[in-house]
Amino acid sequence: MPVAALGRMPKSTPGRPIRLCGRNLGRSFPPGEMCSAAYQARDGSPARLFRRVRKTGIIRAAISEIKNENENRRQQIMLMQEERELVVEYGRKMSTDRLSTGTSGNISVCNAEKGLMAISPSGMDYFSTTPEDVVITDLEANIVDGVRKPSSEWALHTAFYRHKPHARAVVHTHSMYCTTFAVLGQPLRAVHYAIGDTGAATVPCAPYRLFGTAELAEAAIEACGGSDAVLLSNHGLVACGRDLKSAYGLACNLEYVAELQYRTMCIGTPNILTDEQMAEVMERFRSYGQPGSGKAGY
Repeated sequence: MPVAALGRMPKSTPGRPIRLCGRNLGRSFPPGEMCSAAYQARDGSPARLFRRVRKTGIIRAAISEIKNENENRRQQIMLMQEERELVVEYGRKMSTDRLSTGTSGNISVCNAEKGLMAISPSGMDYFSTTPEDVVITDLEANIVDGVRKPSSEWALHTAFYRHKPHARAVVHTHSMYCTTFAVLGQPLRAVHYAIGDTGAATVPCAPYRLFGTAELAEAAIEACGGSDAVLLSNHGLVACGRDLKSAYGLACNLEYVAELQYRTMCIGTPNILTDEQMAEVMERFRSYGQPGSGKAGY
């Protein structure tokens, strides 16, 4: 409420002490209320202290109104706020869990009903990234909302959403052991049944293509087949899932499988589970976890 709209308060008589009525001492009055019963000069005119209390109330009301307007504006701007917050949260987890280094890797969450995705910004440190930095695009990568440039791998993410209808999140990592096998150009194999989380017995390796290109996205989808994950030659790993928790968990599981494969190969020849054994594993996965949780895994 503008101060001018309340009019001018008459001045108290100079030199007159302020008398506080005992029963009103400490009483709180709303901004604009005439509280002469609580604060008044001896001649009955409004006192300086009253004017200060009233002015403070007006300022507080104005600040509160500005805060409310800013929050309303923020909520309007923050399209897909929940998805943006998840991208920030899991980006920090990805760095903490050492699935990426520096600004490498990227994350997205898809809202299928809106036909939009929230994707991490290009080249930003995950611990400096805020929800406002996360970019909202459609599935053709047209920017719908955001002030940042989207991840250079936007084509990779949109390709997964188009070709994997169940996918609602994509995680791209540069984790050490998965990337080691990507550099070797070798797939991850069933050295442990946890690989069945992908829906397949192997995680294939796509041929090398330049990062951030449509050619890389095409090669990844073509190599991926029925798996929910694929290695990118000389690059890293891509994993998808029904939500970000699932996609991220899959990326973590595959890093574990890759480390097992690497360590056993250092000692000798790993024992690989057969297709029949992996079929049994994936059938058992159907009943794993709590009813209705949709959890697949071990």
